[in-house]
Amino acid sequence: MTPTVSVIMPLYNSVEFMDAGIESVLRQTFVDLELIVIDDGSTDESLNRAHRFAKKDQRVRVLSLRKNGGAAVSRNHGIEKARGRYIAFLDSDDLWQADKLELQLNSMRERGAVFSYTDYAVVSLDGTVRRTVFAPDRVSYYDLLKNTTIGCSTVIYDRQALGNRMFPLIRKRQDLALWLSILRDVDFAHRGGPVLTSYRERPRSLSGNKINAARYTWRIYRAFEELPLSHALYYFARYAVSSVLRRL
Repeated sequence: MTPTVSVIMPLYNSVEFMDAGIESVLRQTFVDLELIVIDDGSTDESLNRAHRFAKKDQRVRVLSLRKNGGAAVSRNHGIEKARGRYIAFLDSDDLWQADKLELQLNSMRERGAVFSYTDYAVVSLDGTVRRTVFAPDRVSYYDLLKNTTIGCSTVIYDRQALGNRMFPLIRKRQDLALWLSILRDVDFAHRGGPVLTSYRERPRSLSGNKINAARYTWRIYRAFEELPLSHALYYFARYAVSSVLRRL
């Protein structure tokens, strides 16, 4: 039987957190789903643990890549193998509330939305909430250039309407590049619910990660979106300010 939702989970050396992430999918109140776990060449016990979940619940499908290619490669492979109408994303160290899919899908259907996201909480390794990211009710292409507020683990898109939308093969900010690509074809992405996702923030190299994210954001503006220099500078300045405000 074809599931309604395909949940795509890239997996790489996440043995410490993956159980909670997988369980948060399997306990969803919306049960007509498949969870596609794509192991990206893990060297710990992640792949073996994923197979254990697959043996217990037939909704779990485990795919394995021969070599590490990064999150974009893993997610794209999962999308290619997905059977559901709706594509949802969850990183292996993030978590969903039990009613996440039910509430978000209901909202999408009520609003006629084909691309949606939710608010999310940023949590520490032990689950303590550090801050909450509240998303606007809807986001256009130009809104997203100014404020990259859409969290990857909150997104659902309708591939019956949009087709298979793939991530560009870059190591960082590939999610932003994909959201912008979709928003070239639809007027808005819509907020599909309140805080339904927890994003786990790892403490190591946070400052370095911010710098890398900024570099890749600039690259997306110039190389992918081909914005003129003056426009790219304007949107990058807006992005930088919104990033600081979001952390405050």
